[in-house]
Amino acid sequence: MNSLVRVLIVDDHKHAREGMRTILNMDPAFEIAGEAKSGREAIELTEACMPDLILMDINMPAMDGLEATKAIKEKYPYIKIVMVTVSDDIAHLFEALKKGAQGYLLKNLHPGEWHHYLKAVALDEAPLSRELAMRILQEFSHKRMPRFERTPLTAREQEILALVAKGLSNRDIAVRLDISEHTVKNHLKNILQKLHLENRVQLARYAFEKGLSGV
Repeated sequence: MNSLVRVLIVDDHKHAREGMRTILNMDPAFEIAGEAKSGREAIELTEACMPDLILMDINMPAMDGLEATKAIKEKYPYIKIVMVTVSDDIAHLFEALKKGAQGYLLKNLHPGEWHHYLKAVALDEAPLSRELAMRILQEFSHKRMPRFERTPLTAREQEILALVAKGLSNRDIAVRLDISEHTVKNHLKNILQKLHLENRVQLARYAFEKGLSGV
């Protein structure tokens, strides 16, 4: 990565914050911009230190991570938020994504997995899990538009979009289509710009709504 990723840590438990701080300090690509103990404090610190990425606990008193995520994304849509939780309850995680979060991490994952995933999120390359892709399909299937509706995307872009909606990573898409990973990244940048969207979750939702997911 060409620049530091400034991270705000949000968790009401001191030991959890210490754990996240330790993990981030293992990789020079990350810089800790601040730490918050509640959702409300996270909103205040976001405005004060303007991080690139926020690690947000879901369950906190007074204002939980879901509410804080919604409030922050409404004001600062370009700041990426990753939910950090001990539970892989798909309902909670899906709700977080609906409120604007870019992804999630389980607290018991190996530090190396944290580093890899957070860098992917920072670069807008983190793939959806297949479980989340299916939840998005179920959530928006009743709103799906006819397949013949016009779209500003080229045939190749629609093909890449369908693979994103199925949870494939950039590397997987490159292998599937026999093109370079760099080409996939450029296509995704163009797709996001054309559709005025911000991340892969929103792309998947668009694909399902427009009947472009191939599912």
